[in-house]
Amino acid sequence: MRHTSHADYALRVLLYLRVAPGRRGSVGEMAEAHRISRNHLDKVVNRLAAAGLVETARGRGGGVRLTRDPETITVGQVMRAMETDFAVVECLGPARYCRVAGVCGARNVFARALDAYFAVLDEANLDDIAENDQGLRGALGLIHGPVGTRT
Repeated sequence: MRHTSHADYALRVLLYLRVAPGRRGSVGEMAEAHRISRNHLDKVVNRLAAAGLVETARGRGGGVRLTRDPETITVGQVMRAMETDFAVVECLGPARYCRVAGVCGARNVFARALDAYFAVLDEANLDDIAENDQGLRGALGLIHGPVGTRT
């Protein structure tokens, strides 16, 4: 199974906000820090906001911030908010055209595998994947403040 760039970028946004001074950042700062498209990141932030994981505010003093403590945001929640299709095989999806559907045991095996996958993701929270605060701040250019405001 491979996740879309939206899910990948969503985790990057949340990691940035987790380690950013004041846990706030602009889409432009985050795009620059991760070297990804600002337009693409705008869409990701909008989906994160719709899922209630971040808040956005325009204008001076605005930006993006986490809506909850990082320890309460699980990786599983992020993946479910950003992805729409977890059918790793056709018979797990809404349309089933397989000739052996219903008489084959593969569906149960893949359903159990998907359940186990999400069980692991649901155990990991944002604090867990951001355990190296200083390393992340350095990699994202946040040692001296937000990207673009270095002194």
